[in-house]
Amino acid sequence: MMEDAPHPVSTSDGEPVPGNVTGLLRHFTDLRDRTHGGAVSRGDKEERFATEVELLSPLAVQALQELDTHLLLESGTLEETGLRRSADGGVSAAWELSWPEQRGAGIAPIGLYAFYGAGFHHPHLRGGTVHDWPLNVFSVQDSRDQLPILRAIATADLHNLVFQADFRIIPAVTRTAAGPARS
Repeated sequence: MMEDAPHPVSTSDGEPVPGNVTGLLRHFTDLRDRTHGGAVSRGDKEERFATEVELLSPLAVQALQELDTHLLLESGTLEETGLRRSADGGVSAAWELSWPEQRGAGIAPIGLYAFYGAGFHHPHLRGGTVHDWPLNVFSVQDSRDQLPILRAIATADLHNLVFQADFRIIPAVTRTAAGPARS
């Protein structure tokens, strides 16, 4: 398990610094120092990334399950890839939520993706239609701080998928929990 990377937990007036801000501070510090949470070599950065994926996984699943429960009326199928290497030497992990209406419309599922491209300095998060968010998760608390971000990415992704098809891909809008689609 990684040690907590130092980051401010409160401002000078004692107010807590939001997790998304501390994540960006870590990200910008890593850019400045050419590190990723203190790791310098590609191999060490990939080890950190593997732990980040492990820490994020339950939260990515939670964010997608929330959408499935409340908007897709539990009609969705969640798929998780785990850590995998791409042909170009990068490393990634994916969490995708698909459902019958989305598949019928021929559009991509809701996706949360953690990736560390072969030519990248450090890893990022993204959705299927929402791109590039810094990924700097070095502790359980850091991963918990990402839940609102994962929710935002997944929610924006679903919103954008509606624009690719239409509102009828959302079961909570077109049918009751117990009944068929409304006309």
